[in-house]
Amino acid sequence: MPTEVKIPLHAIKGRGAASHLPHRFSSEERDTYDDGWGTLDDAQAEQAEAQPLQTEVRFEDAKSVLGANDSPDVPFDRSLNPYRGCEHGCIYCFARPTHSYLNLSPGLDFETKLIAKRNIVEVLRAELSRRGYRPSQIAIGTATDCYQPIERELRLTRSVIELLAECNHPFALVTKSSAVELDLDLIAPMAAKKLAAVYVTITTLDGDLARRLEPRAAAPHRRLRTIRTLAEAGVPVGVSASPQIPFINEDMEQVLEAAWEAGARSAFYNVVRLPWEVAPLFKEWLQVHYPQRADRVMSRIREMRGGKDYDASFESRMKGTGTWSELIAQRFEKATRRIGFNHERIAMDLSAFRPPAAQGQGSLF
Repeated sequence: MPTEVKIPLHAIKGRGAASHLPHRFSSEERDTYDDGWGTLDDAQAEQAEAQPLQTEVRFEDAKSVLGANDSPDVPFDRSLNPYRGCEHGCIYCFARPTHSYLNLSPGLDFETKLIAKRNIVEVLRAELSRRGYRPSQIAIGTATDCYQPIERELRLTRSVIELLAECNHPFALVTKSSAVELDLDLIAPMAAKKLAAVYVTITTLDGDLARRLEPRAAAPHRRLRTIRTLAEAGVPVGVSASPQIPFINEDMEQVLEAAWEAGARSAFYNVVRLPWEVAPLFKEWLQVHYPQRADRVMSRIREMRGGKDYDASFESRMKGTGTWSELIAQRFEKATRRIGFNHERIAMDLSAFRPPAAQGQGSLF
């Protein structure tokens, strides 16, 4: 009887995940094996001839759009995300498991089946207009990138910023996209009033590695140019050197130096997080791209997580624990102190907020 051999995964051009990994609520899971009857050859031929996966955009009417956060390890208490799923396809994205609640795969579905909150501005207007509402900085794009490719057409993020500008509400956003430059006409005037800041994530300066980790995000050199453009326009810019992945991206210091030269003046980092389905997806990615070092990478990640793939404890989930975690922290601290980061705190002006007018309602004055 022939021995069953699992058909190997392969990289899919322009996508981070290598499979439609079943989500944790799935009632059944299927896998593909070589049964000795030419299945392996047939499967490999199908892979070679497969058409590129197309991106599908779905729309939803959100009931609420402002998320509240009381986690002690997160520096903001309010967030907003115009989209579910993200076409950037970052394999390490901690938001991938949220697609499970939609009965979709956290793997390829997360980056090919996107959900846009088409009524986000109307709902946000109602929430900001509520009696007793008190302003606090809104963090935009904390789960999925608010400037992923579909934003160029749908412009949901821009419409949100237009509303925040209307009522002088402070916000900060984080992105890997150069498309943020398209909204400089809104962001720069708000920054001048201490109402806006932008953080650009640069995981590595290695273009080939970035293409594997974050296949549809802007190239590292393009993100540096975005930092420069924002800084020259007077926008406070920070850099997120995240996530730090042992034996994968090892150029933190070079990233920080390049970001400083481009105009960033604040910096932070997190270590890789592998909650729920992100862990098996990341292991698949390692087997596809770095099989020789896969075991070593996972061993170091577990070392930072108390022997597990992930530990969600507030005190350790962002930075990890143990020797390797301490080494990364020391490198970051020494580099930022030497370069000059984080000497000035970006303080937002909460006093300028005025509730927005109800939809269709003009001012009395």
